[in-house]
Amino acid sequence: MKRTDTFFVIHNFNTVPEEILAYCKDYIIYDASTEQKITEELRKRGYRYVHVENTGHNITTYFRYFADYYEELPEYMCLCKGNMLGRHCSKEYFGRVYDNKYFTYLYEDKNIAEKLRQQGIGQEGDMMERLISESHFLEENTSWYVESPNHPHRYFDEYNSLLSFVYKKPVLPKYNVFAPGACYIVNRSQVRKHSPEFYRNMNKIMSYGMNPSFPSEAHQVERMLPVIFCETYEENEWMNDEAAFGQKIEERIPLIQFQDSIRGKRMKKLRRLEYRLRKGIGF
Repeated sequence: MKRTDTFFVIHNFNTVPEEILAYCKDYIIYDASTEQKITEELRKRGYRYVHVENTGHNITTYFRYFADYYEELPEYMCLCKGNMLGRHCSKEYFGRVYDNKYFTYLYEDKNIAEKLRQQGIGQEGDMMERLISESHFLEENTSWYVESPNHPHRYFDEYNSLLSFVYKKPVLPKYNVFAPGACYIVNRSQVRKHSPEFYRNMNKIMSYGMNPSFPSEAHQVERMLPVIFCETYEENEWMNDEAAFGQKIEERIPLIQFQDSIRGKRMKKLRRLEYRLRKGIGF
């Protein structure tokens, strides 16, 4: 197998990513493993890795890399997980796309329609979650996942509010198209559409703790990644100023607390039902 010169940015959690490394010439592993034996194995094998705090998801790893290596980013980057193969896409699919030199969704699940039916989410003709191509997953933009008791929210309780906080006058979509699992091939120019401060500020939105698991805001950013990489919306000024951002984001806390306190019981019941039906989609 030919090794690609695309640089792999690998988020790793409690696995030895030997399989994914076979596809690339150069890489960096951000190891968030909680099992010491995994970190020791990475060291023994001489892998290039940095041990990082476990935020519960992989997006903070990518954004950290963008900010830290902004001036020396490789031309093409594969943003992936150590356990991506077999979980978010098949080896067969990845083998066809891993050397792509353009924006690529690293997601594939031919059985998604059947999985959704088994969860009781509609029939083939009326589902609002479906594949619209081999690798593009479409989901109705309802922010259903915000009601998960495992993923609390502090700053934003819906996708549209976060999108409007980040950008000036964005289109608020009826549907989101994204790669569940947040794995993509991107190029340097896409990343540099935004500043290092932008990525550091984005990480603050979704890395404030594991209580009991990662924040709901990470689910929202997962759906926003194609917008971040591909759209040309103008950022709000505070997104490129860490001090101004810090003040602005703190203003969101009492607002969300108030909204949570007055949100109608009917809406809560509907979104909780929707969450239970969709449980298991995403990271």
